[in-house]
Amino acid sequence: MNKHKAIIFDLDGVIVDTAKFHFLAWKKLANELGFDFSEEQNEAMKGLSRVHSFQKLLEFGNKEVSNADFERHLYNKNQDYLQRISTMAENDLLPGVKKVLDFLIENQIPFALGSASKNARLILKSLKIENQFAAIVDGTDVQKAKPDPEVFLTASEKLKKSPAECIVFEDSVAGIEAANSAGMTSIGIGDATILKEADYNFLDFTEIEIGCLEKLVLKK
Repeated sequence: MNKHKAIIFDLDGVIVDTAKFHFLAWKKLANELGFDFSEEQNEAMKGLSRVHSFQKLLEFGNKEVSNADFERHLYNKNQDYLQRISTMAENDLLPGVKKVLDFLIENQIPFALGSASKNARLILKSLKIENQFAAIVDGTDVQKAKPDPEVFLTASEKLKKSPAECIVFEDSVAGIEAANSAGMTSIGIGDATILKEADYNFLDFTEIEIGCLEKLVLKK
């Protein structure tokens, strides 16, 4: 086994943007219930569970539904979302991601996924990159959500690397906190003023030079 460091990627907002598919699915449901749903309202639902998101949606529309209808609408929304993400392809990878993955593969640097999404495997399969990951840890594998470090610690165990040997790419405050709590190097992807607790910050992967990656992961 090589002695290089390992990488753990979050999924949404780091490798791919599925938020647009959630928005379209919620918007369709809102329209079916008789009201509109804006991108600004969608932002207010980010980070919420599926159930809490639907409760928030009903608040926006000033609507109430029975328990049975609540479950039915929630199921239909998820099926709509799954249908949308099943059409994703490699060109849906966020800019610069493929360059980074190719570098890691060429240099035999192991990488894993550490995501709260229960649809992570389906998304990676649609992107045709599922088999590139040495390990996949998603919402079906852990009990505690970020900022608890469980998802990243589980990934490091599967990679057979110590936390100190792992580098995490994250786009959320909770994810950065989880990585730091796990004792891993944290790299924020997004607004540095928001992800200020990260060890390193990049707006997106197009800003990451190969030379910078080499210094981070290749142990000389």
